[in-house]
Amino acid sequence: MENPDTINVVSGWRRLLLWLVATILRLWCRTLRFEADAATQARLANADEAMAIVIWHNRLFISAEYFSRYRTRRSVYALVSASKDGALIAEFYRMVGLKPLRGSSSNFARESGKALIEVMRAGHDIGITPDGPRGPMYEVKPGALVVTRRTNSPMLLIGAEFMWAKRLRSWDRIYIPWPFSRVVMRCTILPAKKTDGEKWDVAEVRAELLAINPDRLN
Repeated sequence: MENPDTINVVSGWRRLLLWLVATILRLWCRTLRFEADAATQARLANADEAMAIVIWHNRLFISAEYFSRYRTRRSVYALVSASKDGALIAEFYRMVGLKPLRGSSSNFARESGKALIEVMRAGHDIGITPDGPRGPMYEVKPGALVVTRRTNSPMLLIGAEFMWAKRLRSWDRIYIPWPFSRVVMRCTILPAKKTDGEKWDVAEVRAELLAINPDRLN
């Protein structure tokens, strides 16, 4: 999918700066105390089949740490644009253990959907932020569910409740948990439905995500 003639890359001092930020993030997140009951831990670590892992955009701070703690048996791919900003994000993802998928800027939408489908059919997980990259907050976009419908794959919905965190004034009010604070993990698995008349719709997915992601901090 990648084409070096149309995809921006990161090098030099920018790459060094990204490495520093990624290292700080990994060390920061390793101090967090993730809490989950036995049943939740089993669902979080379920590696029986490829899944679309769905998480609200404002919980992304802990996403790489979740993958490193619970999903060590699978590679997790995430979609990134071919732009200059996308180059920074893609390199950062690699540094924290995720695998970016990028396409040329001219036909990004078509290529990206095809690439995600191929990744899932090859047995890998994909990460989805259904309200990203620009919101509105907590609104599931229909396009977020296309890949799971095409591949007939289950969705693993991730919930995180932060006991002590700072919320930034971004569009998604992103959570930045303080070091050594508690994060209560929850999750729901939405199994693949077998017939066209039984697909999960955006309202169902949104309701499930809201139920496992309480906002106790303003």
